[in-house]
Formats: sequence, structure tokens, C-alpha cells
Amino acid sequence: MSTPEEMGIDMSRRNPSPRPLTDGERARLEEYIEAIHYSTRYNDDEYEYRHVQLPKAMLKAIPADYHDKNKGTLKLLWEEEWRAMGITQSLGWEHYEVHEPEPHILLFKRPLNYQPS
Repeated sequence: MSTPEEMGIDMSRRNPSPRPLTDGERARLEEYIEAIHYSTRYNDDEYEYRHVQLPKAMLKAIPADYHDKNKGTLKLLWEEEWRAMGITQSLGWEHYEVHEPEPHILLFKRPLNYQPS
């Protein structure tokens, strides 16, 4: 199983450790969960990819310390963080980038033929 570092994920763009949502923060995100859009999967020789499109209004409800003020996007999220926000995917996906022109689009990847340990 690949580590985030082995997958080329810039760990400096994440919170130092996963920051759980409070019950109140989670409640503010609930109304947006049904409107999250998941792309079909696509791949290269090493990874499979997908993008997750959050409702634009959802960005304002996400806690400030999930945002990268320098880039004007979300930080790269730990699995615990994106799952707590209501993103649901099978195991092995890593949030590796935010589409800066459209900061509500989160890019995910995982090794091809990923098998949970």
C-alpha cells in the first residue's frame, strides 16, 4: 500500500493531523451532502483518478482551518476530514489536489488495482 508521500502528495498542504469536525460544523454541512457530485473514474498507468465536485455554497460552510488562505482553496484533506464532510468513496482514495480555478472541485487518486490491507 502506498503512503501519501509515495503518491506525491504535498503533506505541507494538509493540517498537521486530521482535525475532526464538531457536531455543529457537521450539521452545517448536512444540507449539501446530497448535492455532492462524483466523476467517473479514469486512470493512467499508475493511478486511478476521480474528482469530487462540492456545491459551491458548501465551501462557505466548511471550517476556516480546512482552507488554505494562501491559495484560496481548501487544504489537502485527510481521509477523516473529507469523510466527515460527507464525501463517500471506497477505500484507498487520497485527496491530492484542488482545481484552483474551481476550488469546489477536489481531485483524488489511488493506486491502480488498490486492495485494502
